[in-house]
Order: sequence, then structure tokens, then C-alpha cells
Amino acid sequence: MPRQIVVGDIHGCHRELVELCDKLAVIDDDMLISVGDLVDRGPEPAEVVQLFRERRNSVVLTGNHERKHVRGVFSYAQEITKLQLGAAYAEIVQWMAALPYYLELPDAIIVHAALEPGVPLAAQKQEVLCGSTAGESELETKLGAGRWWHEHYDGARPVIFGHHVVEQPLVRPGKIYGIDTGACFGGALTAVVLPGFDLVSVPAREDHWARAKRTWQADVLTTRPWADMSWAELDEQLARFGKLDEPRTHAYVEALRAWRGALAARTTAAFEAVHREAQRIAADEATRNDVAKRHPLAALLFQAFRGRLDRAAFDKQCQTPRKLATVGAPLGLPPLEPPAAPVRAG
Repeated sequence: MPRQIVVGDIHGCHRELVELCDKLAVIDDDMLISVGDLVDRGPEPAEVVQLFRERRNSVVLTGNHERKHVRGVFSYAQEITKLQLGAAYAEIVQWMAALPYYLELPDAIIVHAALEPGVPLAAQKQEVLCGSTAGESELETKLGAGRWWHEHYDGARPVIFGHHVVEQPLVRPGKIYGIDTGACFGGALTAVVLPGFDLVSVPAREDHWARAKRTWQADVLTTRPWADMSWAELDEQLARFGKLDEPRTHAYVEALRAWRGALAARTTAAFEAVHREAQRIAADEATRNDVAKRHPLAALLFQAFRGRLDRAAFDKQCQTPRKLATVGAPLGLPPLEPPAAPVRAG
């Protein structure tokens, strides 16, 4: 008899997913269902997505992590996943955008995170179903701080969900089955097998999220808009990330520090070059104004002519590395680009 196998939050843990399927002896006629959160935090999001997309008789629901990618709401986990997926990222996000928010089966209702008690399934808000920040805030407002939706659930069919990490499956027989057992944090990957509501788990191989954060630190830092940061923002970021000790990250931050020092020297060089340019143009008093008006740095030149271009006034025009490069280009000063990420070992 074909089964419906509902898997908790996978979060890129492909090897654990394969082990779980092997343990369950999944066959083609079985329906394999993900409660959502296929990606983020784990090592192999592409492989997890591929397994569900290529396997017939599979369903994936929208979790809050898929919704973040679809809506472009990025934190560290999403930045890492975008790098992990590479050129396939945009197409995978397009696929995510069409995923359903719930699934009705004869024996159960499947959602990623929650249901609002007393509201018909078709009228449930997407943000509640997937557990977005807005959805959780709304439930807290309606139910009260520290109260859980599943404490109030009394529907005719049990609800299977993930999202909230528990050490052991959260079960109220015939009513709720919470099966996010923290695979990406070194816990376990858990499934509920219908129609018998059997619980099956496999242990995680390690704390994948802890490893991912260290492994991808340097690569994520290279995506920061360093050239568009103010000098104060740049210095604050260098102070913050300078505390990280992962070797590639440390090497990249040191390269950024060197770049920051070169930018400081370049600012002084550009300031002096503007004054030399002003002196050169001013040497011919008859043509001075006309030549200056046509110059890319006209505003700075006229300030220099009037004796008002001191260092503070100049710095206001060069408040980011990119703006400094814009000023430096007409003076023959090539841009100083942020460093590339250190090469990965192996």
C-alpha cells in the first residue's frame, strides 16, 4: 500500500534525507512530502532541491526560508545558500515561488509552521502557515505571549508541521505532530509515515549550520557592498569581522584592512591632485572658468579657485570608496577595487 511520508525541516541536509529514505525503504509509489525549509544552513541545498524536483510523487510546501528567498529577505543563511546554488539560484527561487502553503490529505493536514485556531484552512494567511516573522507576531498578538497555536488546535484531522525545533517529535495523538528535530543543528531528521502516523528518524552527521557559518564566512564577506560603504561603516565592519578566526576569513579581513589603508592614502593623493589640477587650469586666467566648467570635477575646481577646498570640504565629496574612485578617475588615478576572496584549500 502506498504511503505518504512527511519529512520535517531538511535545511540542505541531503545525506540525512537519503539515509531517511533508505531506512524507510521508500518506493516510487510512496508520496514524499516536505513540510518546507529545504534550504539554508545545511551543506547541500542543491541536491535536496534536485531530489524533490526530479522524483515523481513528491510535494514541497513553502517554509519561511523559501519565502525569504522568494521575497529577497536576506540574512546570513540566505546569503550562503545563494552562493551554494550559484548560477542555478534564480531558477530555483522561481520554482520556490510556485510552492503551495498547505496540503490536505485524507488523514492529515500538512503545513510548515502553524494554523490559526478557528480559521478555515482556505482562509489561513500565508505568513501564518509558513511561520514568517509577521505570521508569528500575529499569532502571538491573538493568542498571547508564550502560548502556542497547537495548544488550542482541536480540528477533526491532525496537523503535521515543522518550523519549531524540538529535541523529540512533539505529539498530541490525533491532533498535532511537530517534526522539526533540528537536523541542521546536529539533531535528527524526522518523518511521519501515513496512514499509521509512525515516527522515523535518522541522526544528523554533525552540526551543519556551525560548519557552514565558518566555511562560507569569507565568501559571504566578498558579497558585501564595500565600495558603497561610508568610511565609518567600513571601519565598523572591519572591527566587527576582525574578531573572526577562521583562516580564510581572517586572510580576507586583513586584505580589506590593507585596502582600507590604500584608500586613505589615495584620498590624500586625490586631494593633492585636485589642487594641482586647479593650479594648472588657473594659470591661464582668460580661459580658466570655461575650462573648469567643462571639467568632470568642476565643483571641486571652483572651490579650489575660491580658496574653499580644504580637506574637510574635499572629504565630503569622497564619502565612499566608489565616490573616491569617481573623483580620482579624471585625475588619472585608477580605482582601488575590494579584494577577492581567498582561494579555498583543495
